[in-house]
Amino acid sequence: MQFIIGFLRDTVREMKKVSWPKRKELTRYTITVMATVTFFAIFFAVIDLGISELIRLVLE
Repeated sequence: MQFIIGFLRDTVREMKKVSWPKRKELTRYTITVMATVTFFAIFFAVIDLGISELIRLVLE
């Protein structure tokens, strides 16, 4: 039990040292991540559609 309490105290102490991003930075990072994920989702959807159509043409 003593180990868990010590671990939690150390965790709280370390979390206070963390440099958290400001609201403006966090917004910018969030937009960047969302744009990147959207781009790759569309990119892979188009690639998947293209490969599916290619396979359908070959198998017909």
